[in-house]
Amino acid sequence: MERKFLSWNVNGIRAAEKKGFLPWLLKESPDILGLQETKAALGQLPKSLTEVPGYYCCFSAPVRKGYSGVGVYSKEKPQEVSFTLGVKEFDDEGRFILLTYPDFYFITCYFPNGGQGEERIAYKLRYYAAFLKLCQKLAKEKPLITCGDVNTAHREIDLARPKQNEGNTGFLPEERAWLDKFFEGGLVDIYRRLHPRQEGAYTWWDYKTGARARNVGWRIDYFMLDAKAAAKTKAAYILSDVTGSDHAPIGINIDI
Repeated sequence: MERKFLSWNVNGIRAAEKKGFLPWLLKESPDILGLQETKAALGQLPKSLTEVPGYYCCFSAPVRKGYSGVGVYSKEKPQEVSFTLGVKEFDDEGRFILLTYPDFYFITCYFPNGGQGEERIAYKLRYYAAFLKLCQKLAKEKPLITCGDVNTAHREIDLARPKQNEGNTGFLPEERAWLDKFFEGGLVDIYRRLHPRQEGAYTWWDYKTGARARNVGWRIDYFMLDAKAAAKTKAAYILSDVTGSDHAPIGINIDI
């Protein structure tokens, strides 16, 4: 059964709703949509966002209000839902949802950025380690599909100005090395596997500099799948024409 899975950092789901999020969701009609940076707890959301016809939804919010947060809309209700990586310093930030289905696992994750100095970069790398450890465990049980804003561009092809950003978080050697560990440790960057030489394929653009109009961007949003799920994937794409956030939605079609 071929299904469509989408992922989108909405940069505030309540703001996205005002920019046409719900008509977009119903038009695209994904089987599962993973959201990041929702910036709202379930109790802060209107019924228009929590009672969408044809969809089960769940949200995870951090202790700190108006910050991070993730969510999922799914046509099929999952068997189980988990909001924890099992580490308090990570779980307090509301960055993770794991859904269990009969034939696969689905994760949406909003990874930390390192924009507040060395301590935050170290936190980000610890998060990466915990995430990979869990993924390796889950992938032994059934196919694993993860998506989210990873907040790191892997290779020079994944951002418009690599040389100028070599010293900036999001493209630091230690951050990129962790993506190497992801992909050597059993996860597949499915977009890059299917489009190995595609240049100019970005998912985030800086608002302040009007970078999107010039396509001066970064590819920091990923679907990362285990080998079993990757083998079932028919297409991977970036919906770069969809506005409403500083990120574009990304998607896969998968026979699962």
